[in-house]
Parts: sequence; C-alpha cells; structure tokens
Amino acid sequence: MHVILGGTGHIGSALAEALIAKGEKVTIISHDPGKREEWEQKGAEFAVVDIFDEQALREVFNRGERLFLLNPPAAPSTDTVAREKKSLAAILKALKGSEIKKVVAESTYGAQPGDNIGDLGVLYSMEQALAELKVPVSIIRGAYYMSNWAASLDMVKKTGQLHTLYPADFKLPMVSPRDIGQVAAGLMLEPLEQTGLYHVEGTEEYSPGDVADAFAESLNKPVEVIQTPKSQWLASLQEVGFSEKAAQSMAAMTEITLEKHEEAEDPIRGQTTLKEFISELVR
Repeated sequence: MHVILGGTGHIGSALAEALIAKGEKVTIISHDPGKREEWEQKGAEFAVVDIFDEQALREVFNRGERLFLLNPPAAPSTDTVAREKKSLAAILKALKGSEIKKVVAESTYGAQPGDNIGDLGVLYSMEQALAELKVPVSIIRGAYYMSNWAASLDMVKKTGQLHTLYPADFKLPMVSPRDIGQVAAGLMLEPLEQTGLYHVEGTEEYSPGDVADAFAESLNKPVEVIQTPKSQWLASLQEVGFSEKAAQSMAAMTEITLEKHEEAEDPIRGQTTLKEFISELVR
C-alpha cells in the first residue's frame, strides 16, 4: 500500500492516478472530506486527517509500507513558515515508530539552510530530518511549478496583464506537477533500499515573457508582462492577501532565486511544455 500525503493536490493527484493505473493500492490523506467520493470511485482509499494530529497520522501511515511526503503549503494569509514547520514536525513525529518502510519526499530547487526564506528553508530542514530516520528516503527537488501561474489566469483574462516579481526575460527551470507525479510514481515502486536525490524540471527553462506568450496564444489576445519593482514587493503581496510574514518570506525566496537559481547537473526532464500546460489550464 502506498500512502500519499497531499494526494488531492496537483502533484499528489498525478502520483495517485499513475499508481492506480499500474494496479497499485493507494491511500490518500486529505483534510477535505468533499474529495472522498471522487477518489474512492477512482479506486483509492481515502483518509480524512488533521495534519497536526500525530496519532491519527501514524494510524494511517501504518496502513502502508511506502509514503509520499508533501508538506502541505500553508495559506499565504498565515505565517507560512511557522505553520509549515509545525505541520512538518507533526508528520515527522508520526513517522517515527510507524510501519512505513520507505519515504519519497517532495522538496524544491534551491533548498538551503536559513530562517524566514519560505519553502527553501523549511524543505531543507525536512531533507535533513529525513536523513536521520531509520528508513530509506528518496528526495525529489522539483523546479518552479508551472501550476504557480494558475493564480494569474483570472487577472490575465480580465486585464491582459501578467504580474510578476521577476523580470520579463528572467529564465528559470519550470516543471509540470504531472511530470513530478510520474517521477514520484517510479520512485515509489523502486526497491525499498534504493534511495537518491533527484532534480526534476521541464523540457527547457522559461521566463515570465514565455508564460505571457503562452497565455496570449491560448486566449487569443495580447498579454503584457508587468514586473513589480523590488521596492513594492511587500506591499503588492499584502494587497493580494499575504500576511506580513508570508510576504517577507516570499520576497526573500524571490531575491535568492534572482541572485542564483539552482542548476542541476543531470536533471530528470519531464515531457510537458509550458505551452501545453498553459493551454490545458485555460481549457
């Protein structure tokens, strides 16, 4: 049995569907009971669990041998780093003493030690903590998610503008969540003792300008990139619902990425292009 944390999100859904298609047994952990019927019809078991309930988590972990660990992203209206550290601590405590025999965990390009640098710091600490467990662990470091641009769709439709903190011509590795899900499925099916650190990105690097072009093609209308000046990062993020601390973390991550984004020597490359992803998103 494969247990999937975050099984109703972009990556978890792709992973669950890939495993089910291979005839594997899957249990999805979610906080949303409204997704139960959909996934049970697809052939998965479904467990509604509060991520902070360590005992309940451990009971579900004990249903399987292999765990896909995706630390749930906190709502931007909260102190995201504090909340994600809390959920990660609960997951790690639940893992200790459970029946899980292998973990595949989702991390990120640029993961590094540091406080208040958002996912870069939280997921680095996750990697370090998992290395101390007495079970084999494989880490996926995913590039910038193409799905991050989904939040821009409504604004692009209404105004023909794509707002971004990055310069229009700034290229960085991007990847489709579906491609990460496919890679994760392969790692979940590997021998228990096989481990590694895997970088996953798309067919090539893309810029916000490329994203705007993809939107323009799919929507059949011009789309202009509007870069938010660094001096306005915090204010603009708070205007769209980020808490002060979440805005500071996002700004810090953005600055780190602009200064030096991680370049993997031999990444696993997905098959989904940016245009294909945006076209499907618009549809």
